[in-house]
Amino acid sequence: MRIAMISENADPSDGAWAGGRGAYVGDLSAALAAAGHEVRVYTRRIGEGGGDVTEAGVPVVRVPAGPAKPLPDAELLPYTKDFSRWLVDRWRGDGWTPTVAHAHFWTSGLAAVTAGRQTGVPVVQSYHELGSAARRNNVFAGPPQRPGYERVLGRAVDRVVAQSQDELRELVRMGVPRSRLVLIPGGVDDDLFHPEGPAKERGPRRRVLSVGALTERKGHQDVISALRLVPDAEAVVVGGPPADALDGDPGARELRELADRFDVGDRVHLVGGVPRREMPLWYRSADLLVAAPWYEPFGLSPLEAMACGVPVIGTAVGGIAETVVEGLTGDLVPPRDPRALGTAIRRLLGDPVRHLAYATAAIDRARQVYSWKRVAGQLSGVYTALSGLRTRPSGAVA
Repeated sequence: MRIAMISENADPSDGAWAGGRGAYVGDLSAALAAAGHEVRVYTRRIGEGGGDVTEAGVPVVRVPAGPAKPLPDAELLPYTKDFSRWLVDRWRGDGWTPTVAHAHFWTSGLAAVTAGRQTGVPVVQSYHELGSAARRNNVFAGPPQRPGYERVLGRAVDRVVAQSQDELRELVRMGVPRSRLVLIPGGVDDDLFHPEGPAKERGPRRRVLSVGALTERKGHQDVISALRLVPDAEAVVVGGPPADALDGDPGARELRELADRFDVGDRVHLVGGVPRREMPLWYRSADLLVAAPWYEPFGLSPLEAMACGVPVIGTAVGGIAETVVEGLTGDLVPPRDPRALGTAIRRLLGDPVRHLAYATAAIDRARQVYSWKRVAGQLSGVYTALSGLRTRPSGAVA
């Protein structure tokens, strides 16, 4: 089967799949290719002279749509029409027309469904984040018409993949027909993320790891605040710009100022962004992963930590409330509650028997429930069900 992954704003970088949506699209594409499918990823060109590449055996086609530079998600909409037109020309002209297209994020969906209607290709949509939920959680990043487009898109595509029960309920509230919805979570690369192997050096303190962009919604500031209740632990934050650019980063500066204000500055270490292949070393060096976002549609880092045998204390939001099983692989606390977070960290670090039980169960759950082979198999079933839906070419979605 020919599968086109439409990932307008998540491109492989430096020979390795990027984090977030890039990691999801890359790992899923590789798993589908390993299962015998013919997969291509279409992403927006973000560098002058950037040609097509192959990552993990999957061709990555870089589409000239908009300026050849990175853009935030909120600025993509004006270039989506050009992206779609390019897809139509390519699918009609080079002899490679996909059996099904799978779009990732809402702007990718607009491009895919418009191209699909003109070429007869059925479309599967993964949002990865919904504007309505982001707005309700005060982390919305425009444009203002995004929730309306997402609502129309959910009714225009052939299937919508929800990654959690929370996202599925949100989609139903938006008016997406229940018959078009399927629940398939994200996965973890258990060939990369596993408990055996080297780890980053550490001192005598217990290590709490926090992973993600240095934005308020990720909750790093709550982890730093919680550290006041765990005097024998350090917090290591991995994410944001590379280490040599941290001094000029506003988010890093705010976190450091907060740590000094709480008198824990000597126990808070900002690492910056690191290549994905190095992440297992950081997970293995930690006693706990603390995933404390205020809002998180799914969240890959808890799964990666679990696959490395690291228990997770997470906020009970989005997909984290489903990947982390309370009392089995970790503990859940309310979001924006540093006191509850600190209490949970202190209790788990102080209970070595429960810590070991969580670590063992975390590995089993990550491997058995969230392997990419399993996820790719579930999605293959969705694609197969749509493979006969060669539609009559028509117009754009909006």
